[in-house]
Amino acid sequence: MKKLMTLLLALAMVLSLAACGGKPAGNAGDSAPAAGDSQNAGGETPAAFTTVEEGKLHMSTNAAFPPYEMTTDAGGFEGIDVEVAQAIAEKLGLELVIDDMGFDAALLAAQNGQSDIVMAGVTVNEERLAVMDFSDSYATGVQVVIVKEGSSIQTLDDLANAQMIGCQKATTGYIYCSDTPENGGYGEDHVTAYETGALAVQALVNGQVDAVVIDNEPAKSFMAANEGLKILDTEFAVEDYAIGFAKGNTALLDAVNAAMAELKADGTFQDIVDKYITAE
Repeated sequence: MKKLMTLLLALAMVLSLAACGGKPAGNAGDSAPAAGDSQNAGGETPAAFTTVEEGKLHMSTNAAFPPYEMTTDAGGFEGIDVEVAQAIAEKLGLELVIDDMGFDAALLAAQNGQSDIVMAGVTVNEERLAVMDFSDSYATGVQVVIVKEGSSIQTLDDLANAQMIGCQKATTGYIYCSDTPENGGYGEDHVTAYETGALAVQALVNGQVDAVVIDNEPAKSFMAANEGLKILDTEFAVEDYAIGFAKGNTALLDAVNAAMAELKADGTFQDIVDKYITAE
């Protein structure tokens, strides 16, 4: 009888230990993913991302680039990049914070980890890829040339005869134009950099520069606001816009890419674009 009781007690202990062990994955009682995680299609949970400020997504930008980012009369912000960033933040469970500054400062803020992302009609090029990581492209940017009506500059070839070309500081338009003639540019002596595209266009209106090289959509907005200007028919350059991140911030980059893919798939992204850019 003692042997039987001993065996029964041993069996009970084994069953008790088994019941206290880890429960199988997928049970309803499993803990939910931590904040900053998102479940992918394969059922795997990617690494949690971190942001500059907990619970918030800081976006550095230069809000003088219509229709992608601009200020409102009430002192807020609007535009394609602003609304897309807001939609991404909502999908990630974060509050969007917009940090407005100069274009080159906006790039540096993301590069140095002072902001989480930079969205300002940012073009992906080799120079920027060396110091930043980028999301999948979300738009195509076209660089164009604005001149005064009646200008002697009528083609891209005529730009070589321009005494001075205006560009926004640190943009690819400035990089292209200020490069050496051997590399297809016009040289730094023939290019003036302005803090914003609007200031470059104002310099054109005032006769301080002969032409302005800038992205097409802002160019159309500036041209509509200033009589006597026109855009040359030939495109200066075609580029891809993407969201910039600090090097190595892969978890946040992947989360933003996934959110952007969802916005494109459900039509939200196109609805935002159509709100600001009408078909011609």
